[in-house]
Amino acid sequence: MKALIAGAGIGGLTAALFLHRAGFEVEIFERADAVRELGVGINLLPHAVGLLADLGLMDALDAAGIRTRELIYANRFGQIIWQELRGIEAGHAVPQFSIHRGRLLGLVHDAVIDRLGQGSIRTGCRVHGFQQDDQSVTVHLSEGGKASLARGDLLIGADGIHSTVRAALYPEEGLPVWNGVMLWRGATRWPIWRDGRTMAIAGGNHAKFVFYPIGEDPDDPAMCLTNWAVMARSYSLQAGRTLGDWSRPGDLAQVLPFVRDRFRLEYVDPAEIIRATGGFYEYPNCDREPLPRWSFRRITLLGDAAHPMYPVGSNGASQAILDAHSLAQHLRTDTSVEIALGAYDSERRPPTSEIVLSNRKGGPERVIDLIEARAPDGFDDIEAVASHEEREQVVRGYASLAGFAAGNPQGGAGADDLERF
Repeated sequence: MKALIAGAGIGGLTAALFLHRAGFEVEIFERADAVRELGVGINLLPHAVGLLADLGLMDALDAAGIRTRELIYANRFGQIIWQELRGIEAGHAVPQFSIHRGRLLGLVHDAVIDRLGQGSIRTGCRVHGFQQDDQSVTVHLSEGGKASLARGDLLIGADGIHSTVRAALYPEEGLPVWNGVMLWRGATRWPIWRDGRTMAIAGGNHAKFVFYPIGEDPDDPAMCLTNWAVMARSYSLQAGRTLGDWSRPGDLAQVLPFVRDRFRLEYVDPAEIIRATGGFYEYPNCDREPLPRWSFRRITLLGDAAHPMYPVGSNGASQAILDAHSLAQHLRTDTSVEIALGAYDSERRPPTSEIVLSNRKGGPERVIDLIEARAPDGFDDIEAVASHEEREQVVRGYASLAGFAAGNPQGGAGADDLERF
């Protein structure tokens, strides 16, 4: 059988690896003229890491990223609201990884080329439409200014938030939905903090600041490639701004007012690391409404094409990898393509729809907003602001929803753990 995949992102390439292992012939169409290692930091949660490890990519992940050991949520003064171990230290069989998105894409891309061959990915190749019948799918393409056709047993739309495949299935949907929040993201060399494996998110309703290492510095063991992000409510969007474009250069004049003189963090001055970053990106925080259906006979959606979500909770890439594994498993074991795609839809669409909706409310980071709303000027005793149980319900509830909760009770910061970090 032959699978056609629109999109050579993390989800599409991972699907290609799982399908190839299941015995499928795979052809991938990427509208960009090359698969480039762009972007900044992302996190891979243990349930997704386990699947990549099953594909033989653990050594490559270790070489490219950082095994995240601890996560801290704090207010803008650096007072700890919640802290927990992550990955293996939290009881999982595999790590959580903090990694540069481009490096992750690169190692998955290299695996596809190595196992499927150079010709498996056609770059500069745009999907314009498709038809299907009882036996196959025919995809209409343009490549180098020339029209062509490709035929296979199924088509997977893994072509991102602006998916051509999704637009053909839902032609009336329109643009992504923006919530008024802007995200600025960058990465630069920075001194190691703590053990070099700690992730921190500080702030609250006005602005959040995210800080975590994503790669070792081969020239200086005291330094690491460090990812930062600022998420703040902006309300205004420049005319002509494309929603869902994560590669637009950021502007210092727009982001600095949200962090200057607001944060008091011992480990970094947010304004300082932002100024030290040569170039960074801005991204309007947008998603799409959950769909009632992904699969239509021999056509389905995957990753951001199926469930674009706000970048909170470290879930975007991880959920795309879970999609890819589920789809390949059903295609390998179910009796027909249509039955397999229907079963995949039933398995993956409901939980990812819930995650999309939860992320709109802040996901696990909502615990920071909760504390800031009750104690905007800081606190002396976190338990007097919100009990351990209340904070745990927010954070652990999200972990269960997203499918990466470990059977390990260790995690919450109690009154004795308060410190400024």
